[in-house]
Amino acid sequence: MTPSLSLSGRRVIVSAAASGIGRVIAETLAEAGARVEVCDVDQLKIAEMRHRHPAIGATCCDLADATDTERFFATAVERLGGIDILINNAGIAGPIESAESMTLDAWNRTLAINLTSHFVLARLAAPLMRQAGGGAIVNISSTAGLEGYARRSPYNASKWGVIGLAKSLAKELGPSQIRVNVICPGFVEGDRLERLIAEKASHLAVDREEIRARWMAESSMGTGVLPDDIAAMILFLVSDTGKRMSGHIFVVDADAM
Repeated sequence: MTPSLSLSGRRVIVSAAASGIGRVIAETLAEAGARVEVCDVDQLKIAEMRHRHPAIGATCCDLADATDTERFFATAVERLGGIDILINNAGIAGPIESAESMTLDAWNRTLAINLTSHFVLARLAAPLMRQAGGGAIVNISSTAGLEGYARRSPYNASKWGVIGLAKSLAKELGPSQIRVNVICPGFVEGDRLERLIAEKASHLAVDREEIRARWMAESSMGTGVLPDDIAAMILFLVSDTGKRMSGHIFVVDADAM
């Protein structure tokens, strides 16, 4: 019998999902039949999400604040009546500068959003998933979690940490039939990539298109990936098709690393 990609009746929380990759993930899982709750720090994006997708619950939340994160989680679980799937999508680029010149506040905020929010939400979700007989958690890391980049130390550290957290959780939660996996996207087309290109071009005093051409030339397929590619992999992992997969890193990139 072919396993199903249907998520009919599943209860899903996606962090930082009112725009970009997160929004596409939320839309994809909702289309597969899931009931979905999302959060985002941008009130305008939250309003747009509610307008575009009335069936998807959307709450304003600063994931750098653990108390606010806990408030969002409680609200989402109350609306859903529980949780079966958690997608830890939250992540910011953080400062693009040398470690010796950046502030401690910039370092702390990057790790608070990119790593600690993943921990807080997973810690809250685990007992509810255990009560429900199992569940699935997917952490979004990055290819930056597999290698190093200059002038990106907090981002790199957080993305490596996301992988380590997922590996530990997979061991801890596996006996409760809760599977935990990580996705490492490469260059994902969208506003964030354009901002990174602009900042790199400014730092090197070159044209943006030169930076884009350099980065794409590093890809074996000569292209980046789309948010839909990330969402498709997540759907695979959290559906019954991926029910025997846990503790793994899945690189979604148009490059042969």
